[in-house]
Amino acid sequence: MIQNHPELVYLDNGATTFKPQCVIDAVNRYYTESCCNIHRGDYDLSFEVSKAYDETRKIVADFIGANQDQEIVFCAGASAALNLVAEGYGAKFLQPGDIVLSTEAEHASNILPWFRVCEKRQAVLNYIPLTEKGELTIEHFRSVMNERVKVVAVANVTNVLGYPVPIKEICAIAHEYGAIVVCDGAQAVPHIPVNVVDWGVDFLAFSAHKLCGPTGVGVLYGRFDLLEKMDPALLGGGSNARFDMCGNILLKNPPFKFEAGTPAIEATLGMAAALKYVRSIGMDQIAAYEEALKKYCVEKMKQLDHVILYNADSPTGLVAFNVKGVFAQDAASYLNSRHIAVRAGNHCAKILMEVLKTSETIRASFAFYNTFAEVDAFVQAVSEITLENCVGLFF
Repeated sequence: MIQNHPELVYLDNGATTFKPQCVIDAVNRYYTESCCNIHRGDYDLSFEVSKAYDETRKIVADFIGANQDQEIVFCAGASAALNLVAEGYGAKFLQPGDIVLSTEAEHASNILPWFRVCEKRQAVLNYIPLTEKGELTIEHFRSVMNERVKVVAVANVTNVLGYPVPIKEICAIAHEYGAIVVCDGAQAVPHIPVNVVDWGVDFLAFSAHKLCGPTGVGVLYGRFDLLEKMDPALLGGGSNARFDMCGNILLKNPPFKFEAGTPAIEATLGMAAALKYVRSIGMDQIAAYEEALKKYCVEKMKQLDHVILYNADSPTGLVAFNVKGVFAQDAASYLNSRHIAVRAGNHCAKILMEVLKTSETIRASFAFYNTFAEVDAFVQAVSEITLENCVGLFF
C-alpha cells in the first residue's frame, strides 16, 4: 500500500491497518499451494494445512498470554466475538434484575448485544460514570459496583478517545463481587502489550485486520471453564462430536464447539503471519513509538487556535478533534484533498458524542509505520482547514 500510494498519509489505522508482504504471502500461499479444507481430509495436504491452522491458535494464545490454546476461539472479528459472549454467556446466565455494567464510550459491538440480552433476560444495563473528558476511573467504577452486577463490559482502550482503562484493577474488583469482565480489545491488542492472565479478564475480543492481518477473522479469548458453560451461537459441521435423528447432540469441547462450518482458513493463516510480524518489532516498541507520534501531533495541534482537541492527554495513538465552525465530514474531505485519510463521524460510539457535547468528531489514528513527517503534513493540512476552503472543494 505504501509503495502503491506514496502520496497517501494514511491515518485511519483505528479502522483497519495495512498488511505487510508476509501476510499477503501467507494468504496467497494457501490459495496457490495448499487450497483445501481442514480437519476432515484424509490426505497429506489437508493434514499440513490443519497443522498450520492449529498452530495459529498456539501463536495467538502466546501473543496474549493465555494459559492454553483451547481458550482461543476463532471468529469473524471482534464484533462476532463480543456477540458470542453476550448470547452464549449472558443470555444463558443473566437473571431478571441482574446488572450489566458498561460505559458511554463503548463501541457499538460491546454494547448493542447487551441491549438485546438485557431485554431478553429482563436484566438491567447501567453505565459507569466517566470523567468530563471521558475517562473511566477506579473511583467511578467502585461507586456503581454491587452484588447485583454480573457482567462488566468495557474496552481496554476506547476507540475514539484512546484512554486505557485500569483493567487489572477492574477485574479484581469485579471478581470480588462474583462478576465477569468482558473486554473489547480491538484497539488494545494491536498497540500495547496484552496479558489476559495478568489482567484477569474473563473474555477478550479482537480483530486481526486492526493488527496488520486479514479482514474476516478475529479472536475470542475466554477462560476455559466459562467457555465450557457457554452455548455456541451457530451449530454445524465441526462443532459436534455426534448427533442422531432424535435430536440428541453431543458438542465438542471448546474451542471447537464455537467454530461450526468451514472457517476463514486463509485469513487465519494470515493472522498468524501478522502476529509474528508485529511481535518481531516488539509490542513495547510499538506502544512507545505510537505514543511519541501522538504526543508530537498534539503539541503541534495545540498551536492551532481553530482546533478543538478532545483527548490531548490520552497515551495511545488516537487523536479526536474538530475544527471550529466546520462540519467534521467537510474537514475530513478537505484532508482527503490533501491525500490525508482520516475518519469523521461518531465512530460507532454514538452515546459518547453526548458526553463530548458534539454530534461527531474527526479521528486520526496512528500505526507504527506512520512517520513524524506524515504528522507534519497532517498538521499543516489541518491548519489550512477553513469553511471557505472546504466549500471550495465543491464549487
